[in-house]
Amino acid sequence: MSDSDSLDPTQYRANRLKSLELLRESGINPYSEAPRNIISIRHFISKYAYLSAGEKLEAIEVSLAGRVITKRASSSKLYFYELLDGGARVQVMADARDSAMDTVAFSTYHSGVKRGDIIAICGYPGKSKRGELSIFPRSLEVKAPCLHMLPRHLAVVDGTRTQSSQGTTTNGTWTPGDARNPAAYVLTDQETRYRQRYLDLMINPEVQNVFRTRTRIIKYIKRFLDDLEFLEVETPNMNLTAGGASARPFTTYYNELDTNVHMRVSPELYLKMLVVGGFNRVYEIGKVFRNEGMDQTHCPEFTMCEFYMAYADYNDLMDLTEQLLSGMVKELTGSHKIRYHANGSDNEPIEMDFTPPFRKMDILSELERVANINIPRDLSSEAANKYLLDVCEKFDVKCPPPHTTARLLDKLVGHFIEVSCINPTFIINHPEIMSPLAKSHRSAPGLTERFNLFVNKIELCDAYTELNDPVEQSRRFTEQLKDRTSGDDEAMVLDESYITALEYGLPPTAGFGMGIDRLTMLLTDSQNVKEAILFPPMRPQ
Repeated sequence: MSDSDSLDPTQYRANRLKSLELLRESGINPYSEAPRNIISIRHFISKYAYLSAGEKLEAIEVSLAGRVITKRASSSKLYFYELLDGGARVQVMADARDSAMDTVAFSTYHSGVKRGDIIAICGYPGKSKRGELSIFPRSLEVKAPCLHMLPRHLAVVDGTRTQSSQGTTTNGTWTPGDARNPAAYVLTDQETRYRQRYLDLMINPEVQNVFRTRTRIIKYIKRFLDDLEFLEVETPNMNLTAGGASARPFTTYYNELDTNVHMRVSPELYLKMLVVGGFNRVYEIGKVFRNEGMDQTHCPEFTMCEFYMAYADYNDLMDLTEQLLSGMVKELTGSHKIRYHANGSDNEPIEMDFTPPFRKMDILSELERVANINIPRDLSSEAANKYLLDVCEKFDVKCPPPHTTARLLDKLVGHFIEVSCINPTFIINHPEIMSPLAKSHRSAPGLTERFNLFVNKIELCDAYTELNDPVEQSRRFTEQLKDRTSGDDEAMVLDESYITALEYGLPPTAGFGMGIDRLTMLLTDSQNVKEAILFPPMRPQ
């Protein structure tokens, strides 16, 4: 350990600032421009991995850049670095004999290079006598000094020195669908990891793979829908009414329009207006905002994929959902089965199987069977409300006021049914009272053609055959207003512009919504949704 590493962090930063000022005074810019013809470390590794131990290609000139993650001096004439970039790392063997500097200048310069610095190297490839692929610099220049101390032992997940304790696979690299263990990271403090995500990505490079997987998930969804001739669109983030979902909105003020507006809780109504306009297949992947609580699976700002398909119903969407998710899991993981620490990283991971077909269960009949109850069929009645409230009290199912029938049912379903949904499970045929935008079931009065997909007890998808009768839709909105009057501020509001659009004629349509963050959680073995969001919302410090 160097003397500077034993300093107080504040003193370390002060010393680095002082050294940078001295460089500036001597005419050296510590933040000079990037060199040309840089290649990635991954490309360097793939191109020169074939070299034999001790073999060097001194006639070849290569330029690399990255962050110094380890540094040690064998002597004043030989320094070893590990360079990290894009999740890959390579050894740097800086020998004074390869440098244009004299021995004193060489030693002085390299003694000033610190862990965390961004450096650029121009040199030749080769392997050390021990067979480790390296770059031998003829020139090495710091391009962006790191002013803060980094933890001593950095996690590396590429190459031969992978930390096996991080839940990596046998080939040394964590892959989607496999179990991982954030508790074994070098930087483990969640506050620091989430507030300073750049530090998390830098010091725990496995985290980079989590977010690369998130990007692959989104790309797969887009390719899947594009191949089915869906059109990707964008709809407003700020709306005069917060429609499309039962949720409490964020509200702000639009100066130019001199009115309050709401951040969207869903793009649903706008997307269906586009179907009315003639875009028979549309989708959007974007942020939605719900001014609600935060926990392991909920975040007020999250990413949704919604798509709408004319001349289809919820049965078609169940088939599409199976194709989409089973195909995605297979492509990303090589299998239909994934491993997930559902019971915490201290316990063995469980296995979840995405092999189609997925299990289906009827929501009311399953609830009655599991809870051994007999729910009144007229769910809009006071008798049904009282019956469900009594059931909640009997089984100690907590349901904060207001005790609307929809909220009571939702809590009971969560308590009795959702807990059994480990492998992908469709919960189908929700009551109308729970589904204000879903079309009435064609053969079961009082129910709708709707499904939720649950995986590992968590709702992943919500979809239904869309209600396209403007008169019935207006009546449903009016019923929702009664719930709002009773204190349910998550109930939907009446959207007159949407009703007007329906009056022009919405073809028979099916609509689908899926949370990207929760899907990323499952495929990256993340038990907290903040693990799957690059910059999650945090309380002010």
